[in-house]
Amino acid sequence: MKSMENAVNASQYRYCPTCATPLTPAKRGGRTRMICPACGFIHYRNPTAGVATVILDGDRILLGRRSAQSSFAGAWCIPCGHVEWDEDIREAARRECREETGLEVRVGEVAAVHSNFHNPAHHTVGVWFFCEIAGGEMRAGDDLDRVAWFSLHHLPQPLAFPADKLVLDRLRDQQKSPEA
Repeated sequence: MKSMENAVNASQYRYCPTCATPLTPAKRGGRTRMICPACGFIHYRNPTAGVATVILDGDRILLGRRSAQSSFAGAWCIPCGHVEWDEDIREAARRECREETGLEVRVGEVAAVHSNFHNPAHHTVGVWFFCEIAGGEMRAGDDLDRVAWFSLHHLPQPLAFPADKLVLDRLRDQQKSPEA
């Protein structure tokens, strides 16, 4: 538990990014926030936005295995990544898919939206989009060392992210089981 507390504390500002005065904790909006006593800056710890690309082929889904250089190495995930500061969320989904899988996609409807709490120091809100392959050549890249198709009824383990499990379970439940 102590390492989790340290991870959370390490992600907080200690000095004001505006005037460099040490920040102090104070109650604001029902939470303890780090506030600058000199200029009034308030550090709001907000989650970042993430995107994931759900690419289906019948009852199969394209997943990627996290590389040794990335977090959750060796675990499988739906291709995903963070939205850049000045980037449209759907363009981020296209870019992340291209970087991680080599595939160009058409981004469609939202498949799911979930809060991600798996990293205590960096919470995200993820948006999973249904996507169709529009081109490119499938190859692992960026945070992934392998990409492969898997039946929704026989997924690889372990999965990197708990929210991916929620999405995959829902997709599987929407498909008829091959044993039924």
